[in-house]
Amino acid sequence: MAGLAEIAEAAGVSVSTVSRVLNRKSGIAEETRQRVLDVLNQLPHTARGVGALRRTGVIGLLVPELSNPVFPAFAEALESRASQAGYASLLCNTRAAMSEREYVQMLQARGVEGMIFVSPEIANPDNDDRRTRGYYEKLAREGVRMVFVNGGTPSLDVPDITVDEHLAGHTAARHLLELGHRRIGFVSGPSRALPSRLKRAGWAAALEEAGVEPAAELVAHGPFSAEGGAEAMSRLLDGPQPTAVLCSSDVMALGAMGEAKRRGLSTPEDISVVGFDDIPLAAYCQPALTTLAQPIRDMAAAAVDELLRQLDPDGDERGSTSFSRMFRPSLIVRESTRER
Repeated sequence: MAGLAEIAEAAGVSVSTVSRVLNRKSGIAEETRQRVLDVLNQLPHTARGVGALRRTGVIGLLVPELSNPVFPAFAEALESRASQAGYASLLCNTRAAMSEREYVQMLQARGVEGMIFVSPEIANPDNDDRRTRGYYEKLAREGVRMVFVNGGTPSLDVPDITVDEHLAGHTAARHLLELGHRRIGFVSGPSRALPSRLKRAGWAAALEEAGVEPAAELVAHGPFSAEGGAEAMSRLLDGPQPTAVLCSSDVMALGAMGEAKRRGLSTPEDISVVGFDDIPLAAYCQPALTTLAQPIRDMAAAAVDELLRQLDPDGDERGSTSFSRMFRPSLIVRESTRER
């Protein structure tokens, strides 16, 4: 599959000139533009596809799964914002029939103008970071317009719209400290996952500020799932029992509360629980879950707007695509936390 460098070499122009032709920028001699177009016609399977020249009005939305309600919520908000701007969306569930990379190839073949990755493959702690980063760098060199949502990749030159995970951990722990808890556990996602590390740092900072030791025995890791939350809670309860826990996600928190109940413990009478995401079920489970809400609609709007800025042929170009907007989570106090 030919990239920008191969097209530029075949046309006898620079990579930046090819990029300007693809984006319908002004200031290109007609003869030069036609030479680039002729090469593109000879190489129809370029990274962005000839559809990029036709302005297909379609973008790709890639999410890692649909079983966790937070991802359908992001998909709906992204689709809605794109639709308002006149763009159609192709939704890809990258842990279903095809992998993220296979979906990217499919989207390229269909000539989508750009892609938004929610929790992209590079954020998966099981992946080889260097190899995966090289994959996205190659896509960028080939002219693929893309934006990450909660990508957790500060070293990668791709715009990232993210929530402040450190603040989330700090706010959750501070809420529990203000309720009088001192043995506060952390039901964490995988230890290599950047969101887990950032939340843990925020949790530890809040405890230290209150003069409480953030003991390693109060942290247990598990997959980002209800089963992972139950497994991590089980390990915490096998040790010196915490009086409260904060969890990496609402889904993990539901699993943690289920494990506490299985052991005869009541929430919040015996143990307080805080989640993260504010999925719709959080307000309706028993007890209703105290959580940190991501501003999903605001984040989705920022992601789509940034992608459309890249696609605008008359828009201003940044010297670097590296761009990040960090949003603050909001504490939603419900019934799963109480005074110690």
